[in-house]
Amino acid sequence: MLCPILRRFLISSYRLRAEVAGYCTDNPNMMTIKEVRDSLINMVGVRKKWIIEETKVTGVLQKVVCDQSLLPKRKPSDSYVQAVIPLSDPDNNVRDKYITFAKKIRFGRLLEDFDSLAGLICYNHNLNPALGPDQKSPYAFVTRLVDRIEQSPSKLLSPYKDIILDGQVTWVGRSSMECTMNIKQEIDGELVKVITARYLFVAVLSETSTPGVVNPLDPQTPEEIALFKLGEENKIKRQRETTQSLLKTPPTEDERLIIHDLFLSTVDLNSGTFKVRVKPENTVWMEDAIKKTLLICQPEQRNLYNKIFGGFLMRMAYELAWANASIYARKRPRLCKVVDDILFNKPVEIGSLLLLSSQVVYTKGSDLQIHVHAEVDNLEQGINENTNDFHFTFDMGVPNLPRVIPKTYSESMLYLVGKRHYES
Repeated sequence: MLCPILRRFLISSYRLRAEVAGYCTDNPNMMTIKEVRDSLINMVGVRKKWIIEETKVTGVLQKVVCDQSLLPKRKPSDSYVQAVIPLSDPDNNVRDKYITFAKKIRFGRLLEDFDSLAGLICYNHNLNPALGPDQKSPYAFVTRLVDRIEQSPSKLLSPYKDIILDGQVTWVGRSSMECTMNIKQEIDGELVKVITARYLFVAVLSETSTPGVVNPLDPQTPEEIALFKLGEENKIKRQRETTQSLLKTPPTEDERLIIHDLFLSTVDLNSGTFKVRVKPENTVWMEDAIKKTLLICQPEQRNLYNKIFGGFLMRMAYELAWANASIYARKRPRLCKVVDDILFNKPVEIGSLLLLSSQVVYTKGSDLQIHVHAEVDNLEQGINENTNDFHFTFDMGVPNLPRVIPKTYSESMLYLVGKRHYES
């Protein structure tokens, strides 16, 4: 349960700019994105200095409600959070963190901010009247899935104007919550939505590491009801896609024909054998479109629960994918159009070695589909585990990109997975 937290507002010069742009006027609850993270630390009761022992909230297990019907219903507006990234003030050093060498916005930083904002939204939603105002939440809210992030191709963010993030819980299961969030910026005197994101979080009891029960959601307005129905549809879609995964079922008839045609396009028909492979004009073998990086997971990148912060993993995966796309096209991406279906299979422990492998798996027109696979090597336990898969769609601004061509059957499956993500 959240206790009221007083927020300092922005300096008067920023408030004036905000009023001119038509947002955040006289809002005492407006936070900076840094204050969002500070609030999460306060709610969870995390030590600011790193310790090896995992942070757990104890002594409140008997007050946890296991029957969802006994918890009060919450409106989507109860979880609403709005925050600002103050980039317009030239006197602060925030801009340096968000601006690229090409004077554009660092999209990877926004992925980190989305993850922090979604965490605060989840804590805002959950209310247990049995807990006192000074008691910390018994729950850890962990990112289970980034369902989809879409960026408008016609509206690019500026690193010289303030960025507004907002969002709320729009769908609830028994222990899971879907957060819908937006990034907005003033364009031509009007506050415009530029990016929309949907994250799925899961509640876990900090003391026992078992699934928790979250408050039911009571959507009020037509828009809230529509978003709730969309959440239900997304759940069904995820279940359907899981059963139709190429790891479980063979490709469809149309997909088999696509793979066969691709294979024939790489065979020297004059040789009379399937063994002689040739690369068609304006194509790249998929095996030649791979870039990798190895990271040491340090305490600096920890989250509230002494694991590696999911937003950091997304930023690292995105930046590797961006570099791979740039090398493939010999040109910097115009923008990342879509991020979708980022599944967090396992937490990444501090001290692990994290291997990120980026591969161009599908191309169409000026677009690149890139898959990034993450695995960790735990030196103490001597095990290697898959932790994440990331999918990015880049608009390269080039009308006739070289086509990526699979050579092996496993690469053909990656090609089909990339095609499915691109067309979803």
